[in-house]
Amino acid sequence: MHRELQELGRAVKQAQYRQHRALDSALSAVGTTLAQWDALRAISRSPGASARELAASTFQTEQAFGALVGRLATQGVVERRPGRGRRIDHHLTPAGEQLLAAGHKVADEVLATCFSALPDPDRATLLDLLQRLNAEPAA
Repeated sequence: MHRELQELGRAVKQAQYRQHRALDSALSAVGTTLAQWDALRAISRSPGASARELAASTFQTEQAFGALVGRLATQGVVERRPGRGRRIDHHLTPAGEQLLAAGHKVADEVLATCFSALPDPDRATLLDLLQRLNAEPAA
């Protein structure tokens, strides 16, 4: 059992690594990276969210997310606005919305290729299994 669990963990990590490499490479064609596009997605899902909230949703530290969003603001795709107290709220600019949409098209193509070996029922099963795993509290 010990060895099987390690193989399972490695297989999940390998699939994630391949997917991330393919996405990062393809997103460069539209002028962004996977980390940047993921930040744009998070801001789009939660306009006005704080850096702390967005860092958590993108699996980054607050410091790393702050540096990333600073670059995105310099590129003119994210706007930072004063919030309550010391909080800074984050919003996409029209250019950010366009970059996000271009990234969605790229991601759809890349992910279709990444999961092409699985028929639709297997994809649905995999999604269900991963959602069940991710719903479990962290150990």
